[in-house]
Amino acid sequence: MLLQTHTRNRPEPAPQSLVAAEDGPVAEGREFVWSNGDFTRIKALIYKKAGISLHDGKHAMVYSRVSRRLRETGHGSFKSYLDWLERHDGPEWQEFVNALTTNLTAFFRESHHFDILAQHLRSKPAHNWRLWCSAASTGEEPYSIAMTCAESLGSSGTYHIVNSDIDTKVLATAARGVYKTDSKGLSQERLQRFFMRGKGSNAGLMKVKPELQKHMEFMTVNLIQELPLREPFDVVFCRNVMIYFDGPTQRAVLERIHRVMKPGGLLFVGHAENFSDARNLFALRGKTVYERL
Repeated sequence: MLLQTHTRNRPEPAPQSLVAAEDGPVAEGREFVWSNGDFTRIKALIYKKAGISLHDGKHAMVYSRVSRRLRETGHGSFKSYLDWLERHDGPEWQEFVNALTTNLTAFFRESHHFDILAQHLRSKPAHNWRLWCSAASTGEEPYSIAMTCAESLGSSGTYHIVNSDIDTKVLATAARGVYKTDSKGLSQERLQRFFMRGKGSNAGLMKVKPELQKHMEFMTVNLIQELPLREPFDVVFCRNVMIYFDGPTQRAVLERIHRVMKPGGLLFVGHAENFSDARNLFALRGKTVYERL
């Protein structure tokens, strides 16, 4: 909308995008009208679909991420987009969930976990190990687990790693196993042993070697739904996931994880996560490491 010419005694009218919505204020300078009601609707939908609990400090993040979906789908307002989303049970729901998941990861992040994992693996070198990385993101954590298995068990070691995420886009990246050669957390020794360096148009990139990737399986899993996993696991990584859930959802997810783990199995969680109120399920065995009871 064009603005009227400003005069000395006449205030300039506000642009349309700055006019407050009926159910709340709209922040200045945004492309789309954004109200408290829009945030409340999105908050309820992502909680129902993925168990993610958004607090009021996430307004800017939610606006930024969901507004991309408005542009992609051609909707001119959050109300129009959300009304349409709720009327259809199609692939846009997955895009909506993908937009609101957070994917912060790195190779060998929280490195003490991999030291503990290595010790645990070496305690039974002939065992047929089953491991689950429940928040695989773009793959740095799963491949860190796989490298630890290869180093600890040797070429004759038997292990299978199931890697899952609710975000299908990051999971596809993980399955490809292609990263920048300057990715943080990798030693030169591991770069040479486990990755192939790209040449020509792929210079600056590296790909996980087939001998490591053959141990990996990738699948979409929503932790707030019944888990499509049958054989029990010896080790589960569920790091920096529970912080996005409220108390009841955390408890329900822990119970699901407990059901797919072997007694004595290890659960690795994030540095800000504490499950002392689930003592009947897991016992603390180290810094953010729990044993399945």
